[in-house]
Amino acid sequence: MEGMDMRNIETFAVIGGDLRSAYLAGLLAADGYKVITSGFDGTDLPPCVTGCTNPAQAVTLADCVILPLPVTTDGTTVNAPFSRIRIPLDQVLNGLVQDQFLVGGKISEVVRKEAECRGLTISDYLQREELAVMNAVPTAEGAIQLAMEELPITIDGSKCLVTGYGRVGRTLSKRLISLGAHVTVAARKFADLAWAKAAGGDTLEIDNLAEAGDFDVIFNTVPVLLFGRDILKEMDKETLLIDLASRPGGVDFNTAAELQIKTIWALSLPGRVAPKTAGAIIKKTILNMVKEGAR
Repeated sequence: MEGMDMRNIETFAVIGGDLRSAYLAGLLAADGYKVITSGFDGTDLPPCVTGCTNPAQAVTLADCVILPLPVTTDGTTVNAPFSRIRIPLDQVLNGLVQDQFLVGGKISEVVRKEAECRGLTISDYLQREELAVMNAVPTAEGAIQLAMEELPITIDGSKCLVTGYGRVGRTLSKRLISLGAHVTVAARKFADLAWAKAAGGDTLEIDNLAEAGDFDVIFNTVPVLLFGRDILKEMDKETLLIDLASRPGGVDFNTAAELQIKTIWALSLPGRVAPKTAGAIIKKTILNMVKEGAR
């Protein structure tokens, strides 16, 4: 569906999800849209949001149906941690028609095929660049929060290593430097190293991690195994290692545990530390998708 007119979208159905989805529903209602939810039993939603106990019925009433992030964790039911009952994915999809706008987060191939066999097209808001950019801020702040909770020292004056200089690495490095940390950035691209240096950090080619020296905390943002046994065995045992990378991550956690190195795999930080902000980011992204008619 191309160039969908925003005026044609009046009603959203938010089916399942965690606190991000709950806030998303409230924020859409605050913008003046009619919002129907299902799968939020016992959740404190605004009175302007209409709850529906039957998800299959809820989707029939909406112009745009929003599935959670991730859509499913088991391949058969909608990810709905607040729901008292299981919500079968096929029940939701069977209630949809082709001209409805259908979106979800972290859509698996199984979900995509289930939609396609019903003549439906589902778009993934997690794949949108603007969402990734906006999510870098709560991810960086959440990472710093974790470090502050776990370290016996202040961020000010601490020695920090950030591996990777993409969206999260840049945002995180900037905030650490502003807090007075001594930041070293390890990256592969020479342009990234130049930008990191210009931003006030020290730099290190990522292939030279073994020569990096000791740090109080290491933040990894690269979803490739960087911290294997050879690197980990050279690390100071007092170093805190926070992995921000998506699966499969960048740390050999079994070896780290064997060597008694404290590690935290901090997945999905925006939803954990700032669910309202994360919900607002998802809302903005979905409205952008509707404007573009992204399918």
